[in-house]
Parts: sequence; C-alpha cells; structure tokens
Amino acid sequence: MTAQPSDPPIEHLLRELTPQVLGIVVRRFRDFAAAEDAVQEASLAAAMQWPRDGLPENPRAWLTRVAFRRMTDHIRSEAARRRRESEAALEMDQLAPSVDAAGESDQDDTLILLFMCCHTALTPASAIALTLRAVGGLTTAEIAHAFLVPEPTMAQRISRAKQSIKDSSIPFQLPTAEERAQRLRAVLHVLYLIFSEGYTSSIGPQLRRADLSHQAMRLTLLLHHLQPDDTEVAGLLALMLLTDARRLARTGAEGELIPLAQQDRALWDRQQIAEGVALLSATLPKGAVGPYQLQAAVAAIHDEATRPEDTDWPQILALYDLLNRMSDNPMVALNRAVAAAMVHGATKGLELLDALKDDARVAEHHRLDAVRAHLVELAGDREGAVRHYRAAAGKTASLPERNYLLAQAARLSSELPLTNEQE
Repeated sequence: MTAQPSDPPIEHLLRELTPQVLGIVVRRFRDFAAAEDAVQEASLAAAMQWPRDGLPENPRAWLTRVAFRRMTDHIRSEAARRRRESEAALEMDQLAPSVDAAGESDQDDTLILLFMCCHTALTPASAIALTLRAVGGLTTAEIAHAFLVPEPTMAQRISRAKQSIKDSSIPFQLPTAEERAQRLRAVLHVLYLIFSEGYTSSIGPQLRRADLSHQAMRLTLLLHHLQPDDTEVAGLLALMLLTDARRLARTGAEGELIPLAQQDRALWDRQQIAEGVALLSATLPKGAVGPYQLQAAVAAIHDEATRPEDTDWPQILALYDLLNRMSDNPMVALNRAVAAAMVHGATKGLELLDALKDDARVAEHHRLDAVRAHLVELAGDREGAVRHYRAAAGKTASLPERNYLLAQAARLSSELPLTNEQE
C-alpha cells in the first residue's frame, strides 16, 4: 500500500493508537466499557498535553500508562471490587517496566479487538456499531448516519453491545480460523464503513477524514496478511486502493468538492491504481465473486478511463446489476440508477429511482435527492433539478457536499428564463 499524505500529527497519531491501546487495556482488565472510558480519558489528556509539552518518546506507552491508571482508579472506586483492585494493581506493577521500556509490546491488538467486537454473541448490527465506535473512533451520530437510523436508537444499540461483551466473558484473543470465518462478514463491513466515512465524511467542514480512511486501509492490509487467500478481503483492499487513489483530485484549493467527471485525472495516484488493479486481477479468477470484488471492479473501470467519456458505462451497469441481485442495499440501487441513465438515458434512471421513494432507509437521505437532481437535469428539467439540489443540500450535514449542491442549484437557476415577476 502506498504512503498516505501527512495529516495533523497528533490527531492522526491518536486516531491510530487509540484502538491499539484499547486492545491492551481490554486484554488486561477484561472490562470493555470501563476500558473504553479509560482510553478516551487518556486520549483527551494527550490531546491537551502533547501540543504543549511535545510528543513523548513512546506515545503508545504513554497512553497505556495513563489508561492503566484510570482503570486502577475505577477499580478502587468500587468497594465491591476490592479483590480485583489488588490483583489489577499487582499486575500493573509487574507490567510497568515493560511499558516504560517498550510501550507494552510491539504487538498490535487492533485486529483482535476488531474480531472481539464482531463476536457472534452480538447481533450483526450491534457488532458493527460497536466496532465502528471502538476501533473506528466514529461518533454515535456518524454511526447512526451510516446505518440510516436515529442517533438515540444507535446509542442504545452500542450500550447493549458493550453489556453483552461484558456478560459473555468473551476472551481477548485472536479467534480460530473457524471463528474468524463466522465473523469475517461483519469485520469487512465495519472496515468498509470506516473507510467510507473517512473518504466522504457525513458530518463537518471537511470532505475527507484521512485518519479514518488510513486506519481502515491499514487494518484491511493486516487482515489481508492474516488471510491472504480470502477473495473478499483482497477485494475490499483493492476497492480501497482504487478509490483512495483519487483523493488529491476530489477537492479544490478551498476544500470544495470536485465530482468525478470534473476531476483532473493527472492527480490520480497511478501507482496505487496499478496496485489495486493487480490485486483485483489476481483475485477474480480464484472462485466465487463477492460484492467487494464487484465494487472494486467498478472503481477500476473509472480509474482506467483516460477521460470521463471513455468510461465503460455498460460494463459498470452490468456490475451493478449483479450487486443489486446480491444484496438489498439502497445505495447500490442509487448507483445502479446512475449507471442505467448513462447507458439508456435519464428516463430509465429515474424509473429505477422511483422504486426507492418509499424505502424508509433512504427516503430522507440527501443522496436520493442529489441523484434525482442529477438525472432530472440530464432529462432537461432545470426547475425540477434546482428543487432537488436544494432539497439534498438541506438534508446533508457535510459542509462541502452542501456547498456543492447549492452551487449546482445556483448554476441552474442562473440559466433559467426570467419570469414576469423577475422581469
């Protein structure tokens, strides 16, 4: 995997180290909820102290020591856990020299934490939500947006998942090959969602959160090393490489969104595209093709087109037809509608969109209005496109996306003929 551009050092470092430290603390204290609180407190302390005092020699060891102290304080505060207090304090004393010398160990526990959060004791939805919180560092609001559910609903789901982890006494260790196979689908979905939130942030002033996308790519690469023969792991890694290769062309000088068709393709990372294509090419002949391989194939078609007009839209539509048959995913259906419009005309795309208007998962999502605005514009209805662009802008919490959608509406409004009132 090619190197990523530099990010704000402390923010990026904390994003990468926090799940690793959480894994260490859970391993030692076996209390997921309390460990998460302790690590969050340690990360907050680091965010306040490191800019002022400078980075410690071993940041992970620093975070681990602070989190251990927070956990010990937590144990001491509960009279009913006095015996556990003495055991934890003794364990901490024994661990202190190795923490000071080497930051606990060179082991990265993040993959273990990832598989632990995706344990079969949890429902798939709860496992994915908990992992996005613990490993991805997403806020409850961001996770709720990814699941297309209200934030209070997601908060309850995550809380129940933490309690289930605690009640089940799930061991903190890398699962067997059979256990990994049972949890792999949820793990891959989590990594996909973390990457997606990093590549196009659903909330805030920036289009991209490089810390999240980098973390997802790093963990997927680790998973690929662990399971090199799994075609969907390879497909997901290829998808991330091929998508992330466009990152430098996606925003302008002021951070504004630049859509795919208008991007300067000279800025695309050709080495990363070659890596993704090679990985996908080696994976496809190995057997059954899954959704991540198909999405990677779509990304490869876009990346290999020298100009937007060279894009093989019939092939993309065929791939989305396959994806649509594999899963009931409204976002796949949206992308399929766009591909159908590019092949058969805007009317066909709008027909496919109509099937989604009563789907509660996406009916109020800004992307449905944004895609409809695009297709309505292609059909020649500028007034309708303006309405849908404005509706989409009012539904997104991403400032770059909102600005882009409003700019599209303003562009079309300026091209509309004047009414009698305007004259």
